Amino acid sequence: MVLPSSGNSISLDQMHVEVGGTTGTTCSLNDSDIRSIIDKGDGASSSFQEFLGQAFLKYIQATGGTPTVSGNYTYRYFTSSGTLQITQTPAGSASATVDYIVIGGGGAGGWGGPESGTWVTGGGGGGAGGYITGSFNVSSTGSLTVTVGGGASSNNNAGNKSGTQSRLGAGAGNSSNRNATGGGGGGGGGGSVSQSAQPANSTFQQGSNGGSGGGGAAQAFGGERTSSSQGKDGGRGNVSPNMYQRGGGGGGGKGSVGASAKDNNSHGLNGGTGSSTGNANYNNQVRGAGGGGGMWNQNGGYGGRAGSSNATSNAGGAGRGGRGNGSAATTGAANRGSGGGGGGSGKFGEQPASRRRGAAGGSGIVMVRYQTSGA
Repeated sequence: MVLPSSGNSISLDQMHVEVGGTTGTTCSLNDSDIRSIIDKGDGASSSFQEFLGQAFLKYIQATGGTPTVSGNYTYRYFTSSGTLQITQTPAGSASATVDYIVIGGGGAGGWGGPESGTWVTGGGGGGAGGYITGSFNVSSTGSLTVTVGGGASSNNNAGNKSGTQSRLGAGAGNSSNRNATGGGGGGGGGGSVSQSAQPANSTFQQGSNGGSGGGGAAQAFGGERTSSSQGKDGGRGNVSPNMYQRGGGGGGGKGSVGASAKDNNSHGLNGGTGSSTGNANYNNQVRGAGGGGGMWNQNGGYGGRAGSSNATSNAGGAGRGGRGNGSAATTGAANRGSGGGGGGSGKFGEQPASRRRGAAGGSGIVMVRYQTSGA
């Protein structure tokens, strides 16, 4: 409610009701809540005329993270763990809503296989960290613990490496922890199997489950998402009998599944697309994309591109898969929760370890938004 804007109709009782008091009860012009309507300190002189057309408003105030203001809102984003401290609750017509986005750390790409053997494969792309959005209403001051998940470190051996969980803790009206699962690690190439005997699916590693699943190596399946609200599944590795086209599957992203097996690929399998959804996305950046799968003598898959198109760049901060006889896999970008690229195939021990290494996933991020003007 806005107090009368002109004339002599304004009363102390109207001011009292404006700040939440009960009509007819005792109050004074020097009460702190009434003084706050016109930002007057204790004992400062004031007149009824100063209250004309004013409204009692208190916006949410908070500390923690890195703040930025856009329009009527303040955004706070956390690139490392910390505390969101709500220091003032809203009053009047000011909004009590806090929007949030929580993104887990991205998974690493899978290893590109050993230095020997004629049946090796590029590693699967790392899955994106879980990506969740939502809101809660501030009901009190208080502290919310913020945990920013780490991206999985680069992978130099068989085995999956998944990112770690990010969390916006409960408190100040947020009724429960908001958890985003770390992204699944890409499956690793492996084996020293003769080209004349195609190995079973179990010879190569599957992608691991996560916020989004990691891509599988060779004909192995990709990992699954842990929740439909957080991400998508990783793709299956290439099942081609041609060892030069036996690439890893793309890691899953928030927006789409990682690309899966298709014979006679001319490039690696792309990672799933990311997303920019959520009111708390302070810069509208795309995050949470899957890493591309690695290959031997073809270009590795691009991160965050999905499908079978031969893209020309990564998207969403995800890493590109390695090429065994070319370039190494690239890492997921920091604070975007995207997966790392899968390592390139080692074939015959001709390639250095750097080209077979599964690249690291990107760290996560926590972002919040609340109204600070314009009510």
